Amino acid sequence: MSDRVSRILEYDKMKEQLIKHASSSLGKQRVEELTPSYDINEIQRNQDSTFEGTKVIRLKGQAPLGGIRDIRAAVKRAAIGGMLNEMELLDISSTIYGSRRFKSFIEDMVEDEVELTILPELAGRMVPLTDLEREIKQAIDENGDVLDSASPALRSVRQQIRSHESGIRSKLESITRSSSGRKMLSDAIITIRNDRYVIPVKQEYRGHFGGMVHDQSASGATLFIEPGSVVQINNQLREARMKEKQEINRILQELSARTAEDADELLIVVEVMAEADFIFAKALYSGELKGTQPKLNEEGFIEMAKARHPLINEDEVVPIDIEIGREYSSLVITGPNTGGKTVTLKTVGLLTLMVQSGLQIPCEEGSNAAVFQNIFADIGDEQSIEQSLSTFSSHMTNIVDILEKVDHQSLVLFDELGAGTDPTEGAALAIAILDYVYNAGAKVIATTHYSELKGYAYNRDGVMNASVEFDVETLRPTYRLLIGVPGRSNAFAISSRLGLDESIINDAKSQIGADTNKIENMIASLEDSRKQAEKEMDAAEELRQEAERLHRELEKEFSTLESEKEKILKEAEDKAAAALSKARKEAENIIAELREVQKNNPNIKDHELIDARKRLEQAEPELVDKRKDKQQEKSNIKKQKLLPGDEVKVISFNQKGHIVEQVNDKEYFVQLGMMKMKVKSGDLLYIDRPKQVEKSPLSTVRGKDSHVKTELDLRGERFEDAMLEVEKYLDDAVLAGYNQVSIIHGKGTGALRKGVQELLKTHRNVKGVRMGGMNEGGSGVTVVSLK
Repeated sequence: MSDRVSRILEYDKMKEQLIKHASSSLGKQRVEELTPSYDINEIQRNQDSTFEGTKVIRLKGQAPLGGIRDIRAAVKRAAIGGMLNEMELLDISSTIYGSRRFKSFIEDMVEDEVELTILPELAGRMVPLTDLEREIKQAIDENGDVLDSASPALRSVRQQIRSHESGIRSKLESITRSSSGRKMLSDAIITIRNDRYVIPVKQEYRGHFGGMVHDQSASGATLFIEPGSVVQINNQLREARMKEKQEINRILQELSARTAEDADELLIVVEVMAEADFIFAKALYSGELKGTQPKLNEEGFIEMAKARHPLINEDEVVPIDIEIGREYSSLVITGPNTGGKTVTLKTVGLLTLMVQSGLQIPCEEGSNAAVFQNIFADIGDEQSIEQSLSTFSSHMTNIVDILEKVDHQSLVLFDELGAGTDPTEGAALAIAILDYVYNAGAKVIATTHYSELKGYAYNRDGVMNASVEFDVETLRPTYRLLIGVPGRSNAFAISSRLGLDESIINDAKSQIGADTNKIENMIASLEDSRKQAEKEMDAAEELRQEAERLHRELEKEFSTLESEKEKILKEAEDKAAAALSKARKEAENIIAELREVQKNNPNIKDHELIDARKRLEQAEPELVDKRKDKQQEKSNIKKQKLLPGDEVKVISFNQKGHIVEQVNDKEYFVQLGMMKMKVKSGDLLYIDRPKQVEKSPLSTVRGKDSHVKTELDLRGERFEDAMLEVEKYLDDAVLAGYNQVSIIHGKGTGALRKGVQELLKTHRNVKGVRMGGMNEGGSGVTVVSLK
């Protein structure tokens, strides 16, 4: 990518937004060095790493990246035998701690079964250098001072220093406190000059204390004298401080040598943490943009829904739907100035660069982005006063350079192609340039004012017209991109709205050829038809959503009624069973009483008692268990081999139908009215068989629609359409007799997965839900167990 393209497409401005999310100088440096990649495998890995960063932020809020420092220079100096200072060693300790905390954080997420691949691999490259971290912290405090505990020798010499300082202060304080001493001092204080303790003595008493003069005041009236009584102790203090410095240097040298031993591991830590900081900077930037991960391809097709320019405020930018590379490879955009044509070019160009830089882009989930080997742009006024080039000449110089390099792996963006010269020649030149780029196999998006290019797009295969919408009523552009509809001149309508005399406008219209008027009228008709279609689509969408809502309510009510029905039947059965139990007990009591009577009346025979008891049992009402009936009906199917055409009853639906074909030993396709479904043999009850069917052999041909797959792929679907597909698929899967199916929704931002799983929670036919395993698609797949 050339610096000119980077500047025109504002790639550097985008990086200025990205760099704000880096936590360390290492991450900021990675952002500054960021350039687009042209290897699809590398781009995919970078996109996946950004996705993992967004997942971590979504689940944990943030990642621990504090304490990371750029210690590479210090480590390299230690590796060649240099001595590091206290702050450099503290930075090394802080970086080790930060890397250790990040590594532990990622390992904890993996233990929690969060599906991550790149971040654990990255963290696994770091060796936790806890020994070096501990040695540095034991020797140096957080302020950068070497601790007394760093070595016994340092502790001893510092005790000597404190003892000498205490002795010196004691002697000098005795002078400053005495009445005679206060008279000879300018001030009763103890101060330091040349690292030695002194007192301020008046000039006239300089010989009274002996010792050495180290300094004097500006006026010369005060001398800073080291009294003879403390000279020897000051000398001892100076020697002790020299020993202290030597011991500190020895400790620092030792720690530097320890750092050198782990130099390679420390440089890996820096590299890994720089990458981690960069990944989470990309993830945070994606959150700011509400970005999504697009699907990549090398076939050159771009499909971005609701794409937004990342540098325009979200409240102001108008999302656009852009598509190129499948049915057509050239897109010609026409429309008024300030209508958004140039913004459209920059949006496509910048988002493509962002994708190839491993960044998520602000557009709807499921968008497709192409990986190009070259991205060329000729946008804006490039007039050069220094080179005495006109706007046309400057543009043409750039276009010549583009045409020399363009190939089938290029994306070319032309703004106001052919402008700045005679309209007739400019339009012809623009058509010739577009033909050349098209024949080279490149994907090209061009904006223009020339009406000749509207006809060009109609007369060329692989070329499509587009326009930016303009509201004549408000005299303002709407910035919406309309693919398939060329822009039209609104000069007459605008002039009329602004009050220009109608006679002048009519005169102007008469100057325009009939063909031009036909084209303008056709474009106006296309715009009106598109607007009407959009209104009708919106209305249809509202009706669909309302129907879907009613469907869900009815299903819920039906489920409630079924539950109530089962509850009432159960209560009735319980009451009947209780009544029967009571009746049996009463009958037994009656029999017992009759036996007592028999003892007193020998004429009553035993067979008469047994007969009475049998009549009591026969008088009991019979409770019909429908479930047992169904099981009985299911067992009957085993006695009869089913053939196509046989009339059967589907027990679970209590509906009659006929066999269409046999799927396998356990399943048949059954026609129930207008509906054909797969039914298990155990759920079928044979009723009758037409004579001609009994004679014919079993011969079936399976249609292409007869098989329900065990998985449903929703990737690329709109949210509302996906929800409807899931509901229909679950019904089909249940009718097909599946116990388990898979729903593929992709990873993306997780919005589609969340919607699918919310629907599954309340679906009447769903027994259980789980995420896909490592060999089933991971978090991009939901596995559903059916009732």
